[in-house]
Amino acid sequence: MIPRYTRPEMASIWEPQTRFKIWFEIEAHAADALAELGTIPKEAAKTVWAKAKDVTFDVARIDEIERETKHDVIAFLTHLAEIVGHEARFVHQGMTSSDVLDTCLNVQLTRAADLLLADLDKVLAALKKRALEHKMTPTIGRSHGIHAEPVTFGLKLAYAYAEFSRAKERLIVARKEVATCAISGAVGTFAQIDPRVEQHVAKAMGLVPEPISTQVIPRDRHAMYFSTLGVIASSVERFAVEIRHMQRTEVMEAEEFFSEGQKGSSAMPHKRNPVLSENLTGLSRMVRAYVTPALENVVLWHERDISHSSAERMMGPDATVTLDFALVRLAGLIDKLLVYPANMQKNLDRLGGLVHSQRVLLALTQKGASREDAYKLVQRNAMPVWRGEGDFLQLLKKDADVKKYLTDAEIEEQFDLGYHFKHVDTIFKRVFGES
Repeated sequence: MIPRYTRPEMASIWEPQTRFKIWFEIEAHAADALAELGTIPKEAAKTVWAKAKDVTFDVARIDEIERETKHDVIAFLTHLAEIVGHEARFVHQGMTSSDVLDTCLNVQLTRAADLLLADLDKVLAALKKRALEHKMTPTIGRSHGIHAEPVTFGLKLAYAYAEFSRAKERLIVARKEVATCAISGAVGTFAQIDPRVEQHVAKAMGLVPEPISTQVIPRDRHAMYFSTLGVIASSVERFAVEIRHMQRTEVMEAEEFFSEGQKGSSAMPHKRNPVLSENLTGLSRMVRAYVTPALENVVLWHERDISHSSAERMMGPDATVTLDFALVRLAGLIDKLLVYPANMQKNLDRLGGLVHSQRVLLALTQKGASREDAYKLVQRNAMPVWRGEGDFLQLLKKDADVKKYLTDAEIEEQFDLGYHFKHVDTIFKRVFGES
């Protein structure tokens, strides 16, 4: 986690103190269940809660113990025993380290998902607001980066809204899939601990019991989770790249907000760069970088190894913290985005009406021309305009072969910009509902 790209709410989920608090709660809830089953004395379970519930664990002390034991869970349990005293011998009865580690990780991932879902709501709210604002703002649609046909800027934003709505749905599913608990002991057979302990801990921690674990919770769940984060990051980058293109000097259809006192270049005082969008592009790459190790972590030896552990210690905090920062930054970018409708119209008009070529093509076929002939007629009038040698409408009116099929009025009718937007309301209802 790099402070520059870290928000405190998400960072706190991954702090050592938080991790040890969760470990303690898992152990203490397990002790409660064991006490109810008569496996350990009830007073022992009460003592564990009473002496350690409100304790701030000594991270430095745990680290010191781990340097000797070379085992993080044993180091924690040793420190817990220093706090609880003799009754600590009843803690971790029949459990294995993975019971604590995996259940804790899933608690952290579900909490992280909750923050990310709230972030997505911010992005969606900003997109909806701006989409409705620019529902009918004409702009040029591009394919291959080249002018195609007219769209509205509101449609661009509605497209992003639908994309991030899907992202939210996927994250809800990924959160559910990773919200499992395993307290099944060595190799997952419950030989040393009753399955009812797992049920109790799962309920207490807001999880559900893992139907079958080995000595670890299956990592296909985590692969799904981090893959979902990677897809969301790609959506962030897709929108960021759109803004970067629109802010190019030659285009200047939209621009990131430039605050008072902000500087764009150390050398060139005139510069206003799309730094937020470029930042989001880079952050998205980092989130996606964790998808591959998450997929590879699915492949563990037999009932357990720890080849996944080192990767997860980095990917858990880094991927969630980075995406959290990126989503909040994206929401702010959208909310403050400067939009230039006049420039959009200027760009629409730049090719002298060529954006209406398909309408002319279809009109010719409706009047009896073959599609091949209609295409040739339209293209031979379009190419001079492309070279800057005339106006498309006027060239069509002067073309005797075109005039065999279309009158001047019929040709002019094909240049109606509003024609392209007759179904915008339909699309918006599909995306946003009837509101």
